[in-house]
Amino acid sequence: MPRPLVLALCLAAIGCAHKAALRAELEPLRFEAPPTPPAILTENHFSRDVPAALSEAELKTILAAPVFLEEQARVGVVPVASRYEPDPDLPTVAAPAALADALEQSGMFELSSEVSTDWPTDRGIRGLRELAARYRTEYLVFYRHRFVDQSYLNPWAWGYLTGVGAIFLPGQTMEAAGVLEATLFDVKTGTILFTVFERVRKESQETPWDADRKRMALKRKLLEDAASRLADQVVAKCRRLAAARPPPPAKEAISQL
Repeated sequence: MPRPLVLALCLAAIGCAHKAALRAELEPLRFEAPPTPPAILTENHFSRDVPAALSEAELKTILAAPVFLEEQARVGVVPVASRYEPDPDLPTVAAPAALADALEQSGMFELSSEVSTDWPTDRGIRGLRELAARYRTEYLVFYRHRFVDQSYLNPWAWGYLTGVGAIFLPGQTMEAAGVLEATLFDVKTGTILFTVFERVRKESQETPWDADRKRMALKRKLLEDAASRLADQVVAKCRRLAAARPPPPAKEAISQL
């Protein structure tokens, strides 16, 4: 076979191979259903209220469920004393009132209310859930605080040796430290959505006279100043939970158009 003819056949074969290499093929379409979102938690799995009460399936169900704040819900603020108790001499009115007012003004709840624990009810979680049902509130904010204090002499106390220095010299340092706590409790499911803390500390140099009154005034001032900051933390957390609300079902979304 002549060499020019052989060369022409080789070039033609290479060209055919090149065309075959560039041939695009479409994969068949595969229609797959979107993944099913986890079920919303509606059941209280903690009703037995004993250690190790959850089964493995219940634990996985709770952890897989979306966490969000229901729309048009009601919330109550409850001062509680458990594990460590609030100072019985320190009024708790300021912080619960600030929390209730901040939640009311946030617009995320239909109504916010301070909750009176004087209504007859069992102690513990069951009693609190029954109390919430009386108030028709889907959520409760548990509030509590704890304060510790100490007093000691400072360098001004050397003036006490004069006999008259104790009248006007601030030779005693008073120090108080505390923590305010707020916890959002989902009454329907018995789950805790979040807990926030506001830690405070202050010291003051005082004369040794009327020490108990001055110590109480120091802690009361700390409590009043920290209440609004604790309320800001609670509102910020609630906003994040409100933003996490799942989209409405398709039928409901169409009906709202």
